[in-house]
Amino acid sequence: MSGTKTNERPGTRAVYRYCGMSASKARQVLDLIRGEDVQRAAEILTGTEREAAEIIGKVLTSAVSNAAHNDQQNPEDLYVSACYADEGATMKRWRPRARGRATRIRKRTCHITIIVSRLPAEQLELRRRRLEAVTANRSRRVDASRRRADLSGRLSRRRAAQAERAAAVEAAEAEAAEAAEAEDEVTIGTGPAETGTAGAEGAEDVEAKDEDEVTDAADAANDADADADEKGEGE
Repeated sequence: MSGTKTNERPGTRAVYRYCGMSASKARQVLDLIRGEDVQRAAEILTGTEREAAEIIGKVLTSAVSNAAHNDQQNPEDLYVSACYADEGATMKRWRPRARGRATRIRKRTCHITIIVSRLPAEQLELRRRRLEAVTANRSRRVDASRRRADLSGRLSRRRAAQAERAAAVEAAEAEAAEAAEAEDEVTIGTGPAETGTAGAEGAEDVEAKDEDEVTDAADAANDADADADEKGEGE
């Protein structure tokens, strides 16, 4: 009993007929994406530096579009279930060579077919859990980075507030020092004047005392002379 024929494989397909390259060149690239999901297959084709990769990428995009629009499939649940390249018509040309000879040129073509199908339920569930784990890990990293950012913001605000308070304290101390210096200058400016006034007053008191003493001495001398005259007259 024969297996499933190539044109009877289940899934949604896209075919590129009479592609201008040999089937062997296309098969080397098709082997890279067979069995991969469509997202991974597209990434592989993007990173493959072959001319066939660009053509096969367009065929893959067409197959995914057919599955989405014709069979109402979710593009994220699809994978490359089958892909192959069949030989097409070969055009024969001739090239002139030396001594009147001619060499045959075979311009080969191929038919590229890509079939996409929905992933099995087990693989979809496994991929869903894997995506949930990745998302949860990413969420934890984002939350941790946000917490670090908030913490750094609070620390920076706290440091700014401390710097402002320190600046205010320094300004207050500077103002107090300036006020104290101003008071000292006023005290030093008024001290000598008061001292000079007090000295003048003391000198005036000393002079007044001397005058009083001189006056008292003169009065005593006059009294003594008067007593002496009285005694002489009595004798």
